[in-house]
Amino acid sequence: MPEGDTIHKLATFLSGALVDQRLDGARLQGRAIPALAQDRILQVTSKGKHLFIDFEGGASLRVHLGMYGSWHRYPIGQTWQKPAHRATLVLSAAGQDYVCFNAKEVEILDTHGLRRRDRTDRLGPDLSRDAPAAESLLHRARDLLCPDTELVDLLLDQRIASGIGNVYKSEVLFLVRCAPSTRLGDISEETFAALYRTAERLLLNNLGGGPRVTRTVDDGRGILWVYGRAGQPCFRCRASLLRERLGQHARSTYWCPACQSGQGVSRERIDRHVGAT
Repeated sequence: MPEGDTIHKLATFLSGALVDQRLDGARLQGRAIPALAQDRILQVTSKGKHLFIDFEGGASLRVHLGMYGSWHRYPIGQTWQKPAHRATLVLSAAGQDYVCFNAKEVEILDTHGLRRRDRTDRLGPDLSRDAPAAESLLHRARDLLCPDTELVDLLLDQRIASGIGNVYKSEVLFLVRCAPSTRLGDISEETFAALYRTAERLLLNNLGGGPRVTRTVDDGRGILWVYGRAGQPCFRCRASLLRERLGQHARSTYWCPACQSGQGVSRERIDRHVGAT
């Protein structure tokens, strides 16, 4: 599932492959994009779960993969691993097709236009790039959200901080021992800070290669604490883990009813636990 770490790594890869290259062709939903023909790519960047590709001629592509999107690279003429009708965007350059399948959103923007600035300005700091202070995130949360906002919705709100997706949401809430439906107004500033400090640490730790890892205990029992483990025993207390559709958008949340029965942990336990996992 693409989250902020995935898009950060994707931007790094595409930047190395495409920057300074001129496109041989570009297609969006199967239709050619004449405005990008022979245009040179200036940069590929990311912010949270959004990818931006900027062109010399002043255009910019914004790509949001959503839950099911992915990028593939093929030598031109090679058979693709997915059906062509699932290709949302195809960029051809230097003998390669860079194919984005099943993207949630792709739009062409003016790089310096108001819409491009709006797309980026309304996003909170990127936790994999910006190292925001917890105090600034708390101010954003209090300005934009009501105290009754549940933590499952807080963490997924990209206006507060960008990059956290459904996997990290569940993992962070478990690590900080917060019940998923706890409300923003009921947690301490220390717990709020721990949520985002933990999310930032996990994202940064996963910017290398390999699968996403949140549990680093080398016992062969799993690399995630709770996500995808409904009905299995908690690694901490052995209670059976739950999966529920919670929050405004009823997204799947995995959690331990025993370990996450409260509203976070004390500063001492936060610092000790976050530093040890």
